[in-house]
Amino acid sequence: MQQLFSPGEGEMAIPITAFPNRGLEVVSSPLVPEKTSTTRARSHSKPSLPSRIAVIGNYLPRQCGIATFTTDLCSAISAEYGTARLLALPVNDTEEGYDYPSRVRWSLAQDDLTSYQEAAEFLNFNNIDMVCLQHEYGIFGGAAGSHILHLLRHLKMPLVTTLHTVLREPDPNQLRVMEEIAELSDRLIVMSQLSSQFLQEIFKVPGSKIDMVPHGVPDLPFLDPNFYKDRFGVEGKAVLLTFGLLSPNKGIENVIRALPQILSKHKNVAYIVAGATHPHILRREGDKYRASLQALAREMGVESQVMFHNRFVSPEEMVEFIGAADIYITPYQHEAQVVSGTLAYALGAGKAIISTPYWHAIELLDDRRGALVPFQNPDAIAQKTIELLDTPAKRHAMRKRAYLFARDMVWKRVAQGYMESFARVRSDRMESPKVQFSARVTHKSPDQLPELNLCHLNQMTDDTGILQHAIFTIPNRGEGYTTDDNARALILAVMLQQLDLDHSDNHRRGKTHLPSPNSPGLYLSFLEYAFNPAKGRFKNFLRYDRRWNEPVGSEDCHGRALWALGTVLGRSEDHGCRGAAGRLFEFSLPAVLEFNSPRAWAYTLLGIQEYLTAYPGDRDAKKVRSALSRRLLEMYESIRRPDWKWFENVLAYGNARLPQALLLVGSACTDDRMISAGLESLDWLSQTQHCDINRHFVPIGSQGFYHQNGEKARFDQQPLEAAGAVSACLQAYRATGDSRWRNEAWSAFNWFLGDNDLQLPLYDSVTGGCRDGLHPDRANENQGAESTLSFLMALLEMRSLQAPEQKEILS
Repeated sequence: MQQLFSPGEGEMAIPITAFPNRGLEVVSSPLVPEKTSTTRARSHSKPSLPSRIAVIGNYLPRQCGIATFTTDLCSAISAEYGTARLLALPVNDTEEGYDYPSRVRWSLAQDDLTSYQEAAEFLNFNNIDMVCLQHEYGIFGGAAGSHILHLLRHLKMPLVTTLHTVLREPDPNQLRVMEEIAELSDRLIVMSQLSSQFLQEIFKVPGSKIDMVPHGVPDLPFLDPNFYKDRFGVEGKAVLLTFGLLSPNKGIENVIRALPQILSKHKNVAYIVAGATHPHILRREGDKYRASLQALAREMGVESQVMFHNRFVSPEEMVEFIGAADIYITPYQHEAQVVSGTLAYALGAGKAIISTPYWHAIELLDDRRGALVPFQNPDAIAQKTIELLDTPAKRHAMRKRAYLFARDMVWKRVAQGYMESFARVRSDRMESPKVQFSARVTHKSPDQLPELNLCHLNQMTDDTGILQHAIFTIPNRGEGYTTDDNARALILAVMLQQLDLDHSDNHRRGKTHLPSPNSPGLYLSFLEYAFNPAKGRFKNFLRYDRRWNEPVGSEDCHGRALWALGTVLGRSEDHGCRGAAGRLFEFSLPAVLEFNSPRAWAYTLLGIQEYLTAYPGDRDAKKVRSALSRRLLEMYESIRRPDWKWFENVLAYGNARLPQALLLVGSACTDDRMISAGLESLDWLSQTQHCDINRHFVPIGSQGFYHQNGEKARFDQQPLEAAGAVSACLQAYRATGDSRWRNEAWSAFNWFLGDNDLQLPLYDSVTGGCRDGLHPDRANENQGAESTLSFLMALLEMRSLQAPEQKEILS
């Protein structure tokens, strides 16, 4: 066993022991730069701070230390980062609850398990970015506070837990609860090094997961105690103070027993005991402890020198009480206390402090910032008090050391420490995604094609076209329409027309699952309206009031429109649609020869190839095909390196469509060079877009993409990329017959079904929609047009693998 602290000059030796430090990490505050980094350097930009934070823990006006701490923490974060970021979820220990302020949006009933589950649903529904749990075993219901686990298991966002108690000798229930909290939490915040040591030694938590953020204190000026003494009628007296909720383990009787000896040397001493009896003690035992202290004061003949202020001390009053104290005393009776808020407040105010050697006091009062005396020893308390009163210089030097040390404990700095811990979580999630407990128990069906469900597609489509975005599953009319999405919808509508659905299938599945018979014409009409004949280009963004935002859309938008028009001409049997599409195709094709976007080239090539299946003799279309495919191939060959087999110096968006276009055109033209380039680039892309550990599909993230010689952005992951990978891999399978490409297509499709970084399904089998992507910590619950169309197009292409199974899949 190792002695933590040796006595300073003139101090008593206190043999307090802890576990030997066998390779345990000393945890630093997030605010303190590390001299040596223990983690791999990261080249991506610093993650943004969470915008919506929920803090779970007791809250004022409930009378307890956790309530005061949580309230102060929320106020500090709000003051430093803005009020809109925070909401609080306290725990009620009475049926009537408390009159909470507006920041409290939800409260839990301590012993009602259902309320914990409902709170998790509330947090998930409100798109909370980060949950910060203030943990103390006794404030939650169940064995060792186990009810809180039912809330934590169902959270879909990151969790940072502050541990107010870390036990050296937990019972089996306490051990089990703490181990699961540690597992469910992204990071753990402690307020003492000993807490970190216990976590590592007893609960087997790695030090890399622990942040040391001190208990916050008000930023008070360094004042002479006489400034406040008149508030309590103790002018001209030397004031001793103990404050906080009263309970029998506080040891206040030992200070009262020390008073006669102190008064024999300093007759002008007053001892203030400020604070109400702990509500749970009061309900269980009444005010017996306070009465016993008052009786003891009478017995010792010091009744007139002991002043009891029997009320819960507000933060404002606390400043005055502490301010009036010459010496602050914490005479607690047991060592097993890793956090003391009252001690932290006294240190922050620059008080001379006498304390028994409980664990938190040993750390905070090290380096002569206070004086330690043995447990249950009134004589030692008396001697140390007399010494400090006899030597003002020593007392004031102690005060100054305490005050300067506590500048890093003020609430502003603590709020910054918490935000830095939150930022670490977001950074870690970007680099190494964490699968939430709720995702691990979510049912997933990889390698199975789900039933075709067009409900959400139909809901997103009105008499103008398909709306661009959704709010959850509801169309967001305020964002209007795009040519991009209506082109995708037109491709899907033509693919759907090719399905062989007999009347019995239609009757069994219901009309809500079927596309509108006129949907190809509706989406084609949108493209007709989007075309600007004066420019030979398509517009893209159409407001809900049917006014265009720009005269010319992007090159990519134009390419997608041509892809859709070529699909109509190559596959549709509707002569009216074919006629309208042919006219538009002819007018819009020449513009692409002036484009610089390789994606626009690729989309156009996909459309031209569809068109040429029906009209193989069109020489003009073939010339454009030849020009664009040569440009794409030459771009690849000029950029390609042994370690970077790609078309550009960045992997951005819509990536798989580039090799798909080369494969499609190369196969049609029997161009081995083109096919080889397509296969090589797709092979490199496929390897780049897989998890190194589990080998599931990981598309390039949209937050930074992947620049050559840079770091891959892992998030946000978009359905567009998975759909493109499905198409390209199936094209490679058709070109080579190699079953490896069929497996790669399944891997990309399974991403929709939950085989992804977060193990969360993107496809919603209830609505038929697809969630808008994966964030580092959750799925984007909005089901917009691009995402839904990407999934449905991928589903129909996967169905083409085994045509005989189509009716079984639809049933």
